[in-house]
Amino acid sequence: MKKIVIISGSPRNGSISNRIAVNLSKRLEKEGNHRIDLIDMKESFMPPIQKVWQSKDDVPAEYLNLFTKMDEADGFIIVSPEYNGGYSSVMKNFLDYFSKPIFKQKAFGIVTGSTGLMGGMRAAQQLVQLSVALFGIVSPTLLVTPQMDKKFDEKGELLDASFEKPIERFLEDYFWLVERLK
Repeated sequence: MKKIVIISGSPRNGSISNRIAVNLSKRLEKEGNHRIDLIDMKESFMPPIQKVWQSKDDVPAEYLNLFTKMDEADGFIIVSPEYNGGYSSVMKNFLDYFSKPIFKQKAFGIVTGSTGLMGGMRAAQQLVQLSVALFGIVSPTLLVTPQMDKKFDEKGELLDASFEKPIERFLEDYFWLVERLK
């Protein structure tokens, strides 16, 4: 059973991009052959980083469960809105707490969204660079989500059936990579 951590990068109440993360989490849980942990930046907000956690010994007790989830993950799906042409700074701060061995040679799936027509493409490009800098291996198929407010409802249900195929293609390629790396 593969352990996948989905990181929902927006700390905002009523986050639209969180709808995408919830949708992906529900899909994968329904399949039943993955353990999915959804980490929501709204609920896992961390103060500005002062120290990188090199091992469990460095981790404050209140974050030990979070560290264990990240450490044991076979792969990560990063979901971020695009803020001013970039990804979520709160999520970047979160990722910076973990040392690179946590991410090394693990699959990264990149998912972005915006309410505009570009779908967070600039944030997606930056997340590819970040994933490589963390020594992760990026799935070649990104899930870029234009007009995300029209594609998912507040419960994460898909509203736009035409977007089903891009989601399926993203997940197929992502899990192909996860299998190859494991």
